Amino acid sequence: MLDILRRLVQAVTDAATLDEALTIIVTRIKDTMQTGVCSVYLLDESTDRWLLMATDGLNPDSVRSASLAKTEGLVGTVGSRGELVNLDDAPNHPAFRFLQETGEEIFQSFLGVPIVHQREILGVLVVQQTTQRKFSDDEEALLVTVAAQISALIAHAKVSGRLHLSQTDGEKPIDVHFKGVAGVSGVTTGTACVRQPPAILRRVKDAKTDDPELELQEFQTALGEVKAELRQISDSLSEHLARKETALFDTYLRMLEDHTLSGEVCQRIRSGETAPTALKYVVLDLVARFEAMDDAYLKERATDLLDLGRRILAKLLHEQSESFEYPDDVILVAEDVTPVMLGEVDTGSLKAIVSVKGSANSHVAILARSLGIPAVMGAVDLPLGDIQGAHLIVDGWRGEVIVEPSEHVLAEYQRAIDDAATLEMDLEQVEAGTAVTSDGQHVHLMLNAGPFGELSGRQRSWIDGVGLYRTEFIFLARSRFPTEDEQESEYRAELATYAPMPVVMRTLDIGGDKSLPYFSIEEENPFLGWRGVRVTLDHPEIFLTQIRAMLRADSGLGNLRILLPMITTLEELRASKALIERVVLELTAEGHTVIAPQVGVMIEVPSAVYIAPELAKEADFLSVGSNDLTQYLLAVDRTNARVADMFDGFHPAVLRALEITSKAGIQAQIPVALCGEMAGDPLAAVLLVGLGFNELSMSSAALAQVKRALGAFSSAECQLLAAQALTRESGVQVLRIVAQAFIEKDLNLLVPPNLRESLEVGIA
Repeated sequence: MLDILRRLVQAVTDAATLDEALTIIVTRIKDTMQTGVCSVYLLDESTDRWLLMATDGLNPDSVRSASLAKTEGLVGTVGSRGELVNLDDAPNHPAFRFLQETGEEIFQSFLGVPIVHQREILGVLVVQQTTQRKFSDDEEALLVTVAAQISALIAHAKVSGRLHLSQTDGEKPIDVHFKGVAGVSGVTTGTACVRQPPAILRRVKDAKTDDPELELQEFQTALGEVKAELRQISDSLSEHLARKETALFDTYLRMLEDHTLSGEVCQRIRSGETAPTALKYVVLDLVARFEAMDDAYLKERATDLLDLGRRILAKLLHEQSESFEYPDDVILVAEDVTPVMLGEVDTGSLKAIVSVKGSANSHVAILARSLGIPAVMGAVDLPLGDIQGAHLIVDGWRGEVIVEPSEHVLAEYQRAIDDAATLEMDLEQVEAGTAVTSDGQHVHLMLNAGPFGELSGRQRSWIDGVGLYRTEFIFLARSRFPTEDEQESEYRAELATYAPMPVVMRTLDIGGDKSLPYFSIEEENPFLGWRGVRVTLDHPEIFLTQIRAMLRADSGLGNLRILLPMITTLEELRASKALIERVVLELTAEGHTVIAPQVGVMIEVPSAVYIAPELAKEADFLSVGSNDLTQYLLAVDRTNARVADMFDGFHPAVLRALEITSKAGIQAQIPVALCGEMAGDPLAAVLLVGLGFNELSMSSAALAQVKRALGAFSSAECQLLAAQALTRESGVQVLRIVAQAFIEKDLNLLVPPNLRESLEVGIA
């Protein structure tokens, strides 16, 4: 069956039109199943009827003319119920209704399956036979699989205008929605500008060279040209972004100069490969390593490497740079939007970003957030070939793209756009000073620090320290393990930047599917494998060097806190603390002035939740990683657009896990923090304070909204909302009660527009 499917999918992919594709489908399936008829019916939304779009076996003149009401006949039964129907005596079924113009009255057996795309039923795929027989399980499986394969094709055709049902020929449909992942909140409209990659590495054919020196020279020339372009783009962006954000391009330049990339390419060239061949293998190998990582931020670095590789390849192949004229309202669209693509657009014209791949952790999403523009990532079904120049709405709240919106939909979204502008002005009025509830309870707002984001003086006054500093950055920027001195220098700079405020540094979180380029680990089930403290405890030389560097960096400052990732047992905590205590004694004996740091446990797997009371007795603080904890509790990959809408921090299971953790910390009288997207969501922040969390760590972009929200609620009101939330049956119900409380506080603009609208119309 797989071979049949492969050939069918390839033939459909090669079809010039949708009609041709549907004809191929019905013909191939009829022949494969050796049945009398195969037909495709699609739902005409303008008439609410199932229209016969293609057939092999029925009267061809009935195509596009024969139709059934939405619940009429066996086709209507399949389509309205969304269920497979397999009958050996179809004419005697109570729902049977034959269409005289099709000539189907002679057919006795019927098998119909729904064609579904993102839970929307688009059509029905049918086979029929003159003899009475029940279609087999294998035949059912084949038809179901084909229906699933062609659903995206039909959905794409709807937006591109290639699917004409009762519409005027050539008229493009409007208000077609495509789901992705919310990358950066906000709403805007504009014109789609689709960018293609400069060159495709996988298309490079393996080749040998008789002149390695010439290939090396061409590679170095291409490398130099790409470096020059990156410097130019960095300079243009520096007018609109802080230095730490444009420092990304310095990282790119280091990648190009690093031995892991350029050195390995040169080595392969010297062994006899052409420069394009060598580049292909080195870059794709590095990309595969990063893509295998579990950490969403680190996984996104594969995109950066791939983009650099493509740009070098384009120079090697002497391909001309794409000439592109951008309108005044650019919505940058690509299979994988990269920071370099973004840097090529005038920031004054750039309204939003839409990427088929990527997530909210991608560099380009971080830059979009800094530029204050909405972004939708992971829009996997967006037909790039059909939307160039189309009018789009980009809804960064819902993670949705609307193609060719109607005047009515535009008017609805204009309200959200106006509200966003009003909110921005409102947040500019948020006063300096730390966050407090309306009755004076101090809530510690902490910063998720990284290579991007420079705080203004007002923002700095809002924070009480750094709640999460990922040390992986230092290790990823090199082709070998950084030395103790190199680490000490990096850590010292971070600690000094925020002193005397505390800085929470997470120890190296690698292993399993989060391997470094020079410390690769391959496992069959990396998500549950050798990772986190399991690796560093098995390799104490790595852990001890890092702890030595941290403690030396903290000398004279005293603001270091150490956070241990992926703790699942008490034994791991005790072993880690023993090693840290050993380093304190060693450094003291060597004459260094060091103090024992506070050591915390990251609660990010379910097992840690249930032993939180025991962990709290031996840790100095607890810090919940809400992104990973939610992902593990709900078994949902939040970077996967297919299931991203199921990633729900307000889910009762998540809230109850958070309550268990906070109670453990409160009982042990130690701080309980939360870092992750929940902390930066104003609605969630109020709940978290009510649940007992006294530290919330977030990106700098979220600080103003959270501070504004907390200042409107008393600690008692936060506790009451949390108590009510814990009794609810779903995340939707929780969101509704919190959103209603925000509206009563005149904080309407802090409520996402879609949620606000549902409350206004009374939709549960």
